[in-house]
Amino acid sequence: MRISIVTWLISILLKLALVDKFRLFDRAFYKRPTLIVAKELLGTKLCRRLPDGSVLQAPIVEVEAYTEDDPACHAFRGLTERNRVMFGLPGHAYVYFIYGMYFCLNVVTEPENTPAAVLIRAIGVTGGEGPGKLCRLWGIDKSHNGLDLCDLQSELFICKGDKVNKSDIEVSTRIGIKLAAERPWRFYLKGHPHVSGRKKR
Repeated sequence: MRISIVTWLISILLKLALVDKFRLFDRAFYKRPTLIVAKELLGTKLCRRLPDGSVLQAPIVEVEAYTEDDPACHAFRGLTERNRVMFGLPGHAYVYFIYGMYFCLNVVTEPENTPAAVLIRAIGVTGGEGPGKLCRLWGIDKSHNGLDLCDLQSELFICKGDKVNKSDIEVSTRIGIKLAAERPWRFYLKGHPHVSGRKKR
């Protein structure tokens, strides 16, 4: 009995230590207008839990926003099996495959049944410059589609990082799309070396 109590106490202490180390956002953070969430994701930490229990961390340095009234959004024409996660609860991962070679990671935003998401375009590590590259670097694929980013035990989650001032955020049109290409819905950290693609407005 004594051993089981000690084991239980140790597990509780370890969980508390993890909660203190990784300060997650609650679901309400993601249940807001997509453009607001997109900008506030800059500087937060994308975390990837590996099979051995270790956790990779890197700041999010570049994002793009997509909403249901946006012709460039996967949900613009309605619900499909591919975009189903976008219609679910906010704060989940939406992962899709493009060009027959790349996976892309998105964060679902806004209330349930209001499909929208933020594409994570770059993280602040070498090799993380671009949505396809960062997924390849960290082994993110379709098996991660639908994961709860608000769950500390998830293979993917996002936690709070350093505060980013509005003056540190650059704005531009989105990259690599033809529809609604004029919308200034790409946001990135000014001067960051791991931002992908063009860096000027």
